[in-house]
Amino acid sequence: MNHAYSNDFSFTDAQVGVCYGRVGDGLPSQQDVVNLYRRNGITRMRIYGPDQATLQALKGTNIELMIGVPNDALQSLNDQGVANTWVRNNIQNYPDVNFKYIAVGNEVDPNNGDSRFVNFVLPAMRNVQNAINAAGLRNQIKVSTATYTGLLGVSYPPSNGAFRNNVQGFMEPIIRFLAGNNSPMLANIYPYFANPISNLPYALFTAPGTVVTDPNNGLQYSNIFDAMLDAHYAAQARLGGGNVQIVVSESGWPSAGGNAATVENAGTYYRNLIRHVRGTTGTPAKPGRSIETYLFAMFDENRKPGEESEKHFGIFSPGQQPKYQLSFN
Repeated sequence: MNHAYSNDFSFTDAQVGVCYGRVGDGLPSQQDVVNLYRRNGITRMRIYGPDQATLQALKGTNIELMIGVPNDALQSLNDQGVANTWVRNNIQNYPDVNFKYIAVGNEVDPNNGDSRFVNFVLPAMRNVQNAINAAGLRNQIKVSTATYTGLLGVSYPPSNGAFRNNVQGFMEPIIRFLAGNNSPMLANIYPYFANPISNLPYALFTAPGTVVTDPNNGLQYSNIFDAMLDAHYAAQARLGGGNVQIVVSESGWPSAGGNAATVENAGTYYRNLIRHVRGTTGTPAKPGRSIETYLFAMFDENRKPGEESEKHFGIFSPGQQPKYQLSFN
């Protein structure tokens, strides 16, 4: 069987992906969405569950795919047979879809309503990895999970980054699993949720120079995205993950619904983020390479729960009109 999976695990490819969430009314068909990605030169996609119509539409496109295991499916995948079936139905049955990552769980956190999923994440990752190995796909598809900055107890200065005390026991074996499989950590990084009002240029990549100097190592930060990402790297290093790369599995800015949530600010953030992560500056602690990043999200999703701003992260309207002038080529 000629599987068209990606073999590039240098994590240096400068292409930017976009997350395709579907928690909204009036969204285009899956085929129309895939066509919209292709028209705009978007070569990577993240989806949050194994939607069959999306997978059908992706056949033969060569769009690299991060496919999610929803949190409420994690417990079932603690059974190896169920994990084998999941991989067969959603990966092996689509040999001409370009799978890159499987995100086993999203933002599972011992300190919020998702705490009931904590004990299921690593066993599900192991079982999915076993199924991937058995299918002969170990070197082509990487199994990971998506974390977020809320798991950090310390994020400033970046070199002091550390997971919360009651998160470390959850994260350490996951980090060691990733290291053992040469897989990246996935992390959702949102300067918007880091009190951007206090220093908007620092959040939007528009500060004229250094805003923060890390007193431990003298590294200079001109944007909070880098500071947050390096804090994640420091937190991982404390738990044996110093060599585990981070893929930014979500980052975005809302155009309405909250402080600093304007079309102007969001457009500035997305444009500058794309330029930054596609370049080879890297971060102060991890310089000299591009940062694989997925923008959140393709569309405004009016049924997203939580704050009003959660409904306004799209870079396109449901009518497929671009909200911002962004270049993915």
